[in-house]
Amino acid sequence: MEFNDKQVQIIETAERLFADRGFDGTSVRDIAEEAGINIAMISYYFGSKEKLMEAIFELRVGSLQGRVETLIKDTSMSPVDKVNMLIDEHIDRVLQKQFFYRIMVSVQLTNKNPSIIKVANKIKIRNAEIVSELIKEGQKKGVFKKNIDIILMLNTLVGTVSQTMMSKEYYREFNNLLETSDEAFQTLLRRKLSIHIKSLFKAILTNDK
Repeated sequence: MEFNDKQVQIIETAERLFADRGFDGTSVRDIAEEAGINIAMISYYFGSKEKLMEAIFELRVGSLQGRVETLIKDTSMSPVDKVNMLIDEHIDRVLQKQFFYRIMVSVQLTNKNPSIIKVANKIKIRNAEIVSELIKEGQKKGVFKKNIDIILMLNTLVGTVSQTMMSKEYYREFNNLLETSDEAFQTLLRRKLSIHIKSLFKAILTNDK
């Protein structure tokens, strides 16, 4: 789905407010005031607050299909390299779009809004089906094991990154990194996450020791 500049402005405003106040704690009026627009414009573009939340999910994770299709067509990369690239890109998205991933965690932990859960699950299932195509490519080439549980594999990625980001100050303190600058710590954390998750995926997907 393509969004124009005004729609993206509204989506990003709603995303920030939903992350700070929660979905139920944010009104359409709050979003309109913060975005500097009238309420009618939100209704015109999205119809409802629930549809606006759906647009947030589409904007943030809707591009995965095109990305995987591009990777599948790329004959210069091995299946393992392609999966590793997806891992790094997911980590970068979480680091860059922390408002959205706070919403994702909140939605799944509170489980208070069935319509939003339904939207989240629909997009997650679609993305799991897309990633399955990449895994099947590796299986056909004999690089990946058979009978991979795609959902558990993706939960390993999403859960590890989300939990690390939610508890990064705990990680920082435990590893005596309190004096490290925020920028240096962010770089270190990204590298550590990348190495850790790639090693897990190697064990899950391949027969390599």
